[in-house]
Amino acid sequence: MDRRATDEGEGPQLPLRDPMNRLLLTGKLGAVQLMPTGSNYTFLVPITGASGERCRAVYKPKAGEAPLWDFPDGTLYMREYASYLVSQALGWDFIPPTVVREGPHGIGSVQLFVESKKESHYFSIRESHTLELQRIAVFDCLVNNADRKAAHCFEGQEGKVWSVDHGLTFHPEHKLRTVIWDWAGLAIPDALVEDLQGLSSRFSQLKGLLGPCLSEQEIQVLESRLRRLIDSPLFPRQVHGWRNTPWPLF
Repeated sequence: MDRRATDEGEGPQLPLRDPMNRLLLTGKLGAVQLMPTGSNYTFLVPITGASGERCRAVYKPKAGEAPLWDFPDGTLYMREYASYLVSQALGWDFIPPTVVREGPHGIGSVQLFVESKKESHYFSIRESHTLELQRIAVFDCLVNNADRKAAHCFEGQEGKVWSVDHGLTFHPEHKLRTVIWDWAGLAIPDALVEDLQGLSSRFSQLKGLLGPCLSEQEIQVLESRLRRLIDSPLFPRQVHGWRNTPWPLF
């Protein structure tokens, strides 16, 4: 079901709390420019607000999603949004502001475009940004990210580490594919475990936000993964016989 945040209380409300999210949700979209990467149609689009504020965003329409054998058709844009909601509920601010709205090619996710530093990716920043990348690794385990490529983690121009491309997430079956295996089997830092525990205590609130985005089963399994990470706070190990890394790596 396609439902968008509104001021009247229908659908998820989190995006409207922040001026940038409001701009993404209500601003006027300009001419879209196709971004020639990935298997789905992705567009760069300028957005202008009522007061003249501007930004650029990445627009991923439902209509541009390629069919997959293991994910339901037409759901990737909502998984992008659900990932943002979970990251915000954790207090882990590494996914750029993301909303769901209508665009030139129909409904889709619209995410603030963040300019990366030149040649910045997971392998180039893993030694200088350990804690930030450990946080992303735990997040990927929680949301069951099936496509964590190296280029999906990068340092922005202002020095902050960002994480993008979360369409292949929340599958109820094990799907974890990632380039982040540096800490496999090691203990998750206490500060991250505390954040997970905090999310667990208010999961019922998050469940209400995720309802329009994911199936009931996907939400139930998400909560089960959360409990497992709290009960056994270890970074995941690679699964024997499973393709544990995405292809290509970047």
